[in-house]
Amino acid sequence: MLFPAILKSTIRTGGLRLIDGAGRTHVYGDGSPPHCTVRLRARHLDYTLALNPELSIGEAYMDGLLTVEDGTLYDVLEIAARNFQNFEKMPWFSLLSRMMRRLKQYNPVDRARRNVAHHYDLSDQLYDLFLDSDRQYSCAYFISASDSLETAQENKKRHIAAKLLLDRPGLNILDIGSGWGGLGLYLAEETGADVTGVTLSIEQHKVSEARAAATGLADRARFQLRDYRQVAGQYDRIVSVGMFEHVGKKNYDEFFAKLNDLLKEDGVALLHAIGFSDAPGPINPFIRKYIFPGADLASLSEICSAAERAGLIVTDVEILRLHYAETLRHWRRRFMANWQCVAALYDERFCRMWEFYLVLCEIGFRFRSMMVFQVQLAKQADNIPITRDYMVDGEREHMPATRRYTRAAE
Repeated sequence: MLFPAILKSTIRTGGLRLIDGAGRTHVYGDGSPPHCTVRLRARHLDYTLALNPELSIGEAYMDGLLTVEDGTLYDVLEIAARNFQNFEKMPWFSLLSRMMRRLKQYNPVDRARRNVAHHYDLSDQLYDLFLDSDRQYSCAYFISASDSLETAQENKKRHIAAKLLLDRPGLNILDIGSGWGGLGLYLAEETGADVTGVTLSIEQHKVSEARAAATGLADRARFQLRDYRQVAGQYDRIVSVGMFEHVGKKNYDEFFAKLNDLLKEDGVALLHAIGFSDAPGPINPFIRKYIFPGADLASLSEICSAAERAGLIVTDVEILRLHYAETLRHWRRRFMANWQCVAALYDERFCRMWEFYLVLCEIGFRFRSMMVFQVQLAKQADNIPITRDYMVDGEREHMPATRRYTRAAE
């Protein structure tokens, strides 16, 4: 029984009780929290889960062959994360990891469209069940632990706008990977800028255009169904939130070279992306196969090196550490509260797949090395003020009055 044997040598903290495919019980860890009981409902899992556990455990849970009888899925994956360094020491795991690190995703335009459609062209109702009302499907910004998801997503948009240095009228902005249009509409309405958003999702494009028309912003917030590589012209400001993860490691140089071409000499760009705090590595294989095909996560060193090779200057870097863990916690709780509604749209297997995705990502940000980078870029060093005061001033200027008074009191 290979999988139970591996757990015996790797699970040293926490309390994991495993009932294997033959009904035998195994207990692992030192008994410290969290505690959980997992049952394997097929004998072959005693072996197959050992071959590629980062993929096969999620598949078994999704298929109902691995069930949690005591505790929660979150408890199971937290125990795995807390003991992950022990898995990394296993020779077979190290070999698999090295092989995966060499994988660099090829991402031509047609494949990029298919990959985006796999996730973002799902039922329109699904996203309303767990996202905020503006459908911000990226890391929120929690100024206070008491911030609601809606408040934190408003904070995020305001934070990004301040970093774009929208200090004069008539600026034109390119939003690469514009989602359902929330950020572009915010920038157009709040600052008066002229915004062009590009997305590869048919559903997102349709919603964005309808929102722009409904809010009376269609004259200065327009959205196009196209790949960023097909965009022409030059822009004063470029922003990209949650899209770089879909570029693919082979295409980092191409991405930043295009950014350089599209950015005016006195322009400013901001890249908001998920990445690793440690060495460059591949995205989790379950996420790549079932949730975001073609996705890759960068390390900060990969981002900065590619930007430098393109002739861009990194003018500011901020690391958002636990903000995405909190964002995912809100999404997960909303998703679980609406489980029956999601099952009615799809089925129970889909629900388990997405539960595993949301829990796995939250664990990655809370206990592993995942984090969010906000990297500001320019062509000239003097395009940006020499202190960061303008960011604070910009956020304060656009913060709702009641929120300003609250922050002042704190």
